[in-house]
Amino acid sequence: MVERVEAWWARRQFSRGMDVPYEVGTYREAWAGFPMLIRQYHPDLNAGITLTQIPPAADVLLLWQCEMGHTFVATPAEQRGRPGRDRRRSAWCPECAVLAKPPRPRRPGEERMPRPTPQRTLCAKTPDLRVGEPFVSECAPKPASAVEAKLRADLFARLGVTPGFNAVKVSRPFFDHLEVWPDILLPELRIAIEYDSPGRFGLEHVGKREAADRRKDRALRSAKWEVVRIRTGKLEKLGHYDLQVSSVGRRGMDQLIEALRGIRGSLFVDAYLK
Repeated sequence: MVERVEAWWARRQFSRGMDVPYEVGTYREAWAGFPMLIRQYHPDLNAGITLTQIPPAADVLLLWQCEMGHTFVATPAEQRGRPGRDRRRSAWCPECAVLAKPPRPRRPGEERMPRPTPQRTLCAKTPDLRVGEPFVSECAPKPASAVEAKLRADLFARLGVTPGFNAVKVSRPFFDHLEVWPDILLPELRIAIEYDSPGRFGLEHVGKREAADRRKDRALRSAKWEVVRIRTGKLEKLGHYDLQVSSVGRRGMDQLIEALRGIRGSLFVDAYLK
């Protein structure tokens, strides 16, 4: 049952038999990947309880305040799952989101008509290849990150694998395509590399976007590929071989090579080292 933070805290004090059921900092790592939520949460609005004392899965109503001063109530799960395709800071605040995209006013006598369900059609540009086959896709987005470009250059300087591929054929649709577009493909190893950062406002690779990342990983693994995600900015690991690093330098590249060895074996991976 969802309850206010004061009632939730009192109940946890009783059930755990402690004045402080969760010490400050207990859930610091769990919240570290959500910098915007850290800025929106204020202990003085929530009975003096800090965000690091609240489990992300707690069914508790918290009071948040956005940078524009709007206050609103939401559970941890609602806040963490809020960002979708929208890359505005206001995605974290329901009131700001409505102000940014106000609904069209209805004319007098106009009835609200239900929106028709859009018919999803698969992109016809995906070539007729076997599932798991890498190829060059004309639908793949252009690389936008300078860090990702440097990571790609450094990795191909270390490994003598085939460069240039940007897509893998998969068996089930992923956003209207039968293909996915990892950041870096190592076709001989059948390993995809993803570079993930939370972005300027902490909106990237969290909430609904994290769910999309997990779907992408499942699609690749069902196509007999493995995925290594390089996670920065306190983003938590999604898979067994993911790396949590502060930056991708020489040490990070060495960790990545070790992860590749852990997946395919040292003898196989070392055969491609330059």
